[in-house]
Amino acid sequence: MPARTFSTDRELKALKPSDKHYDVKDEKARNHIVRVGPENAKGEFRRTFCLVTRFPGSKNPTRHAFGEYKVNGKGDLTLEEARELAGEWRAMIRKNVDPREAGRREKTEASRKRDVTFGAVIEEYLARHVVGQRKAKDVEREIRSELIESWQNKPISEITRGDVVELVEAIADRPAPYHAHNVFGHIRTFFNWCIDRGKYDLETSPCDRLKPARLIGAKKPRQRVLTDDELLAFSRTADRLGYPFGPMFKLLVLTGQRKSEVAEARWREFNLDRSIWTVPPERFKSDSSHLVPLTDDVLAVLRALPRFKKGDHLFSTTFGEKPVSGFSKAKARLDRLILRTLKALARTRGEDPAKVTLPPFVIHDIRRTMRTRLSGLKVQERVAEMVIGHGKKGLARVYDQHEFADEMREA
Repeated sequence: MPARTFSTDRELKALKPSDKHYDVKDEKARNHIVRVGPENAKGEFRRTFCLVTRFPGSKNPTRHAFGEYKVNGKGDLTLEEARELAGEWRAMIRKNVDPREAGRREKTEASRKRDVTFGAVIEEYLARHVVGQRKAKDVEREIRSELIESWQNKPISEITRGDVVELVEAIADRPAPYHAHNVFGHIRTFFNWCIDRGKYDLETSPCDRLKPARLIGAKKPRQRVLTDDELLAFSRTADRLGYPFGPMFKLLVLTGQRKSEVAEARWREFNLDRSIWTVPPERFKSDSSHLVPLTDDVLAVLRALPRFKKGDHLFSTTFGEKPVSGFSKAKARLDRLILRTLKALARTRGEDPAKVTLPPFVIHDIRRTMRTRLSGLKVQERVAEMVIGHGKKGLARVYDQHEFADEMREA
């Protein structure tokens, strides 16, 4: 009995099931057959494309399936695609390459790439690269809130330039352009780190050829300084916020120090009898100790703080074991209360509270306010810089070892 054959897509579709599997030879593709299966309970049957040939390492011809005929929306390959793939397999076999092994390796590699998710690699990045940096906690917070939340389960190799543009532009449109610049910097540094390590099959970064100035706009230096009324409202609001954020915000205004230096402060750094706070090198920007003279107002805030037995962090929700976190929610509440206080001040002056606004400000603007007001009070520039933790420069750093403690306290 002659072997069954087909040559057109129409003839392939017309094949009918039998009680047993049977093979139909493709007249237009060498060694290519379709294996037709029996009908199942639902009245369905399979037409499976196979290549019958001697594969590398085998003495005899064998049959190997490589896809199902696509019909009625089900299956893998059209007839044209199957013939093309069969031709590719024959070409590989002529080079003594087993296409079955190559296919398995390709599937394994694809699976491995799917497993290398952004969420997994970014955790390694945080542990190996970010930890120990001066702003490690701020960097980690921004990465977790913006990047991990968006790309947690996305394979790292599938993050595109378009993904970066979409995420960064959304942040800039909030509007939060300064934050958008920071986040773009984190993305660029992260992908460069991945490429340098050579572990994640990345040769290029999705940030390549992206210019943050074009994407977000020029990163202009911030100039926000709080007004007298805003400072008054800030102070009154901080008193109402309660522990731990209320007194923490109060110390930021009274000392002009960085947020991390205040939020992560520990009692071991304070000498209340001498009215001195010494920020240790590991927590200070220039890797040297920083002296902060304590005024009476600061001492009053410190003496009202709770003391814990488990740990010695000043501002904590874990009984002093860990420093406070979750600044964004506290800052949002602070802004609402400041605006409410400003409106109340306007009413006492007979002004229209509906016209009162609070221009956006970030916590770091408090330091600029401190520095600006010290200049307004004609404080010596060197002293004003030292108050907010900017060290001596040039020869003064080498030869002038005077601590300026009294001068800073007076300022």
